[in-house]
Amino acid sequence: MNILFVEDEAKIANFVRAGLKEQGFVVDYCDNGDEGYLRALDNEYDAIVLDIMVPGKDGLSILKLLRRQGRNAPVILLTARNELDDRLEGLNLGADDYIAKPFFVEELAARIHAVVRRSVSDRQNLLCVGPIKLDRITREVTCNHQAIELTSREFNLLEYLMRSPGRVFTRTQILEHVWGYDFNPNTNVVDVCIQRIRKKIDPIDEAVWIESIRGVGYRFRKPDSSP
Repeated sequence: MNILFVEDEAKIANFVRAGLKEQGFVVDYCDNGDEGYLRALDNEYDAIVLDIMVPGKDGLSILKLLRRQGRNAPVILLTARNELDDRLEGLNLGADDYIAKPFFVEELAARIHAVVRRSVSDRQNLLCVGPIKLDRITREVTCNHQAIELTSREFNLLEYLMRSPGRVFTRTQILEHVWGYDFNPNTNVVDVCIQRIRKKIDPIDEAVWIESIRGVGYRFRKPDSSP
């Protein structure tokens, strides 16, 4: 299991790194938030262990930026502070768990395993691309944490596109998979449905997420990695 560990206190860092490695984790370590944020963008980690109080970008800022970029690796926050507001802020920003210092490495390892198990289960039902999240179980869609009300057909079309960001789908492919039966190839039902979805997303996020490919069809755009 590949872990990113961001912590600036050397004694804690050395202790935790040694303990996690003994339990079979591969630990990528850095001691400041700026470097930690860049590593989280450039690499795929099974989980991120993130101290709130680190030099550069603080832990909560890193968490906020990662979630905004659509990065959904489980995050466990480390903090010496036990105030309720700190915990709530982290959880509201998308943290999966938190643990207060001092702690046992065995407890941290157990929590890492727990959040990774939950994440694997959630990923099977949750599609996240950029600021847009689609839950296949609850059939809820949000953009920048704002709910978007979609009809059943709009939901199915959005899900179909979001399953393969960057892939171009023809109108015929969309008709076959979303409508489920043959339509007149000259119908504009796909275009009309796409426009309805765009009108619901565009006021919330100015980026064009569903792109028209002239003469071909549509694709859901891959998010860029810039902050």
